[in-house]
Amino acid sequence: MRRLVAETRLHAADLVLPLFVKEGLTEPAPIASMPGQVQHTLETLGKAVERAAEAGLGGVMLFGIPARRDATGSQGDAEDGILQRALRVAREAAGDAGRVAGSRPAPVVMADTCLDEFTDHGHCGVLAKDGTVDNDATLDRYASMAVAQARAGAEVVAPSGMMDGQVAVIRDALDDAGYLDVSILAYSAKYASAYYGPFREAVDSALQGDRRTYQMDAANGREGLREADLDLAEGADIVMVKPAGSYLDVLRAVADRSDVPVAAYQVSGEYAMIEAAAANGWIDRKGAVLESVTSIKRAGADVILTYWALEIAEWIK
Repeated sequence: MRRLVAETRLHAADLVLPLFVKEGLTEPAPIASMPGQVQHTLETLGKAVERAAEAGLGGVMLFGIPARRDATGSQGDAEDGILQRALRVAREAAGDAGRVAGSRPAPVVMADTCLDEFTDHGHCGVLAKDGTVDNDATLDRYASMAVAQARAGAEVVAPSGMMDGQVAVIRDALDDAGYLDVSILAYSAKYASAYYGPFREAVDSALQGDRRTYQMDAANGREGLREADLDLAEGADIVMVKPAGSYLDVLRAVADRSDVPVAAYQVSGEYAMIEAAAANGWIDRKGAVLESVTSIKRAGADVILTYWALEIAEWIK
């Protein structure tokens, strides 16, 4: 009876699996603060994408970790940069898995379009002489990255840096380069959150200080709606709220006003807390995972980025 009358249902196709790939690795490197997650090699990345396809996941989101970083994040749009190589591997793996599966669609291949993994200072943009992030100079870099990612096979680019005007600039750049069908998943309401800590280990972040000058204040809900409205006006194909669990009110409000699909990112800290509590025997792991993700779906998310995507797909099969 509960199953019959359930108001909210999870589907594998709702879920996107974030994946990290690190240049120079010969075998996957476990991420200590995210038990069960690894930094992939290019070879193991392909296998992970194949598993995502077999599980029926909606997509994969790729993050690249380069061997060399500099002030402008030049490896972010280099043709032989780790993220571009990873995108080519992922597209091939997704296509192969889709053909083997027959009628099952391959997962959508998405790319994080941000400089933080590629800069030696760890910020999401180019720095001005006074050490602040130069918004407009950063937009030029995002435009170049988006085109490079599209050329490498990204079907969705995902600007996550919270720079003003990033969606419009990327849309123009993609259109001018002929990538009219490449979609933009905008990190629209991205908060300066304490829950990003494990992610910074996952990408070997070089960040000193914080990102509060361009990410949002946790106290502000209406500001998140304004940010989403701006991205919608600039042509975003999907808008996202991040983190998910502590911002379900913002997620619900964005979903109520958005005329495009809405995504939410269940971030590394949310993952780590449940894993840690479950490892200590304090909570039921499977129950907590499913409850947390169902809550995100109930609040209005059409697309959910979660590190548990593969397990959830198996549980709800």
